[in-house]
Amino acid sequence: MTVPSNAQRLWMFEQMLVSRYLEESIERIYMEGKTPVFNMANGPIPGEMHLSNGQEPCAVGVCAHLTAEDIVTATHRPHHVAVAKGVDLDAMVAEIFGKKTGLSGGRGGHMHLFDPRVNFCCSGIIAQGMGPAVGAALSRQMQGKPGVAVAYIGEGAANQGAFHETLNLAALWKLPVVFVIEDNAWGISVAKQSSTAIERNYLRAAAYGMPGVFVPGNDADAIFAAAGEAIARARAGEGPSLIEIETHRLAGHFMGDGETYRPAGEKEALLQKDPIPAYRQRLLELGVLDEITAAGIDECARGRVDAAVRFARDSDYPAPEEALDFVFV
Repeated sequence: MTVPSNAQRLWMFEQMLVSRYLEESIERIYMEGKTPVFNMANGPIPGEMHLSNGQEPCAVGVCAHLTAEDIVTATHRPHHVAVAKGVDLDAMVAEIFGKKTGLSGGRGGHMHLFDPRVNFCCSGIIAQGMGPAVGAALSRQMQGKPGVAVAYIGEGAANQGAFHETLNLAALWKLPVVFVIEDNAWGISVAKQSSTAIERNYLRAAAYGMPGVFVPGNDADAIFAAAGEAIARARAGEGPSLIEIETHRLAGHFMGDGETYRPAGEKEALLQKDPIPAYRQRLLELGVLDEITAAGIDECARGRVDAAVRFARDSDYPAPEEALDFVFV
């Protein structure tokens, strides 16, 4: 089993903190101007908002093995993966605010983050990123270039046609791609057992002749180990793998979700499983971290987020006359 080094563990801990503090800031700012009558279009952050708090281990355990030349496609819940992949934080937050200094000039918003510098993208369409990830892996293979592709999806996307089509092609052509399923048990408000015929989606990998592994416990170190094997296999030309991760969505599907579909007590129980304090405690017990170092990492993470939020707030909105720029007619 691949065990992370102390440096890798500290990196994972810091990226999880950055992601969490970013989303806590977004959660506060998102509601500005949206009360007393909620209107999604109002406030400094317009539109829908999907937070990934609780799913941070899924991002860091995989991205710890990646470089800028590797490709990642993420879902409509993308912030934790974007942070771990190294997306420019200032430009990312500015994009979320719809500002001109954003990754796409404020045109995409939080579900459409694109950073070619580190080969990252995401989409609001379920399973949409699987095809581009397989295409990117194919291009690397055909050109003899280094780099693997990683496609993140939720457990609900495993029931989409794109899931089966891309797994089939990736296996047929032995492409350097890794499929990562973040199983938080809920597809919007539909429980997994009400939508999916099998208990675990990693079992589907066998139908396409590729390894499939299930990682329980929302554990960054265990995810790191599984991802290390899958990514090494892809880099060696041995083809694709599928990793299914048990994770937890600590908030609703979107900001404003009443979560009335959750059974009584479920959310309270999940909050007790918050992976960040649990990982912090593990690192303290292992001697990887002490209280002084932990405080320093915490301060650094908060500082990065605060600086990115200031940059976004201080940036200009695109001018009205720029509305049709980059539109092909």
